[in-house]
Amino acid sequence: MPPYGSVPPSVHNWSMHVLLAAHPSGATLQELTPAGEPAPSNPGVSVVSTGDLPAVVRQLESGPTPPRWIWHRTQDWYPALLRAGVELERCYDLTLCGNILAFSQFTAHTEYARTSDRTPVDDPVLPPKSLLPPAPPADQGALFEDPGTVPPLRHTPEELRTEYAAQQRALAGAGTDGSMRGRLQLLLAAESAGAMIAAEMQYAGVPWREDLHEDILAGYLGPRPPVGQRPARLEALAAELRRLLGSPALNPDSPQELIRALHRNGIEVKSTSKWELKDLPHPVIGPLLEYKKLSRLHTANGWSWLDAWVAGGRFRPEYVVGGVVSGRWASRGGGALQIPRQVRGAVHADPGYKLIVADASQLEPRVLVALARDSVMAEAARDQDLYAGIAAKGFGGDRAKAKVALLGAMYGATSGESGRLMPQLARTYPRAVDFVEQAARAGEAGGTVTTRLGRSSPPPSERWYQSQRSATAEEQRRAESIARSRGRFTRNFVVQGSAADWAACWLAELRRRLRSLRAHGTGAGPGGAGPELVFFLHDEVMVHAPAGAVDECIRAIEDAAGAAKELLFGPIPVEFPVSVAVVDSYDLAK
Repeated sequence: MPPYGSVPPSVHNWSMHVLLAAHPSGATLQELTPAGEPAPSNPGVSVVSTGDLPAVVRQLESGPTPPRWIWHRTQDWYPALLRAGVELERCYDLTLCGNILAFSQFTAHTEYARTSDRTPVDDPVLPPKSLLPPAPPADQGALFEDPGTVPPLRHTPEELRTEYAAQQRALAGAGTDGSMRGRLQLLLAAESAGAMIAAEMQYAGVPWREDLHEDILAGYLGPRPPVGQRPARLEALAAELRRLLGSPALNPDSPQELIRALHRNGIEVKSTSKWELKDLPHPVIGPLLEYKKLSRLHTANGWSWLDAWVAGGRFRPEYVVGGVVSGRWASRGGGALQIPRQVRGAVHADPGYKLIVADASQLEPRVLVALARDSVMAEAARDQDLYAGIAAKGFGGDRAKAKVALLGAMYGATSGESGRLMPQLARTYPRAVDFVEQAARAGEAGGTVTTRLGRSSPPPSERWYQSQRSATAEEQRRAESIARSRGRFTRNFVVQGSAADWAACWLAELRRRLRSLRAHGTGAGPGGAGPELVFFLHDEVMVHAPAGAVDECIRAIEDAAGAAKELLFGPIPVEFPVSVAVVDSYDLAK
């Protein structure tokens, strides 16, 4: 083993798979075979000091075949490497991939899934509590928590190598044919790429003009107030609410006080939600809804938020890759996935740059068409708005009705207008409706559904298992309600999760293309910076691009969307169009 502080002399010969783990002196590196065994030509473990690590990683990345970095969690290593100016081509995140493999029905029969303690036993009633899905591990803190000089010593290199080898065995045994294995392998690669993209987007940051944000807040709320006080506009509305409700001491920020005051004025409501208040014929409703809207702005994206989350002209949120069970991302702090329209004008390109905002139009319904292989619906949507095409074939051209019916089918809205329209949708597009109905029935029965690439829904909750022991008529009704609720979840999971699969591949493909543009210096902007992914929201991406590279970036976005469709579904007659807006500020994109 090379001594502390030395660069491994054979590092330039390493290829393909390199395990990176923490060490008291810095980090350990070990070359592995694709199966996770030590490389026969170089079986040892090399120790590299913290200070030397970026240079070693950079040297490996510059080789003819950059390695796939294997580590416990991407956020333990990659942010520090980015700060040192090192960008990686690919990685394998053991934590993210392990979570997928432990639950996927493609690997349910493997030793990895059986020994993960995350799947219930075959008891159809109620497995032991210890075998129910555990809470998230306590060591999963903030996605981008500062690792200091070296990540904490959670696992030894041998433990990580053993885990990687076990995951590769599970992957090799996936499904009953190579198709399942290939799809699952694609999902693991896309999920790991997503972890790198999340770190890169946080490092790059969303371009954010603090002065414009201040102007927006002043326009809505008035001048910045002293700490602990309401802005002038909110205070004026609070005074009006007190007058209209005859309650001089009312605190409109207290739901309990507000409901009592409304009741005293004959307004019988159960909550203060917009949907319950908006149609009530009372003069207080208008000012109350305005107060609630401005209060949300002040609380969620006001001056305190600006001070905490925007610095140096960049908003750097914390993303949680796969933070939702369907595979969608979440965010931890900063509200990255909920930038309200009121403040989007502050998201502004730097001089000499543009924001390219692209979203996949009607992604989930189109994914349903592809999953169900509904050729009639695919033909209806060809070269046009999907809902309009569906309406022309089955709803007399009424787009609104077609949309309500299709969304109702995907989300399980069987009452009201959705329920009335469902029979027409089923008659016209039986394959699509039958696909989601089968997913719902599987969920109601306690079964599992799986996305196109192999991410499976969690097993039933303990409440579901308990409900199956129902004996009385009342308990049976409750059990049926719980089953229907789970059916609505699985009905949407398979569609939303497969849409998340597509989005993950879209992101990974777009990242690869943008890296190529930067490598070739295409349209570099002021200071030599190239195009960067800076924001992602379910089916929408934002690229901060030099003005001279806009056309190339648009092609990259559209080509990446086409590649994602091919990767998931092959050459099918279903379109996945992408709408693109080139703007100076985010508010102009929609």
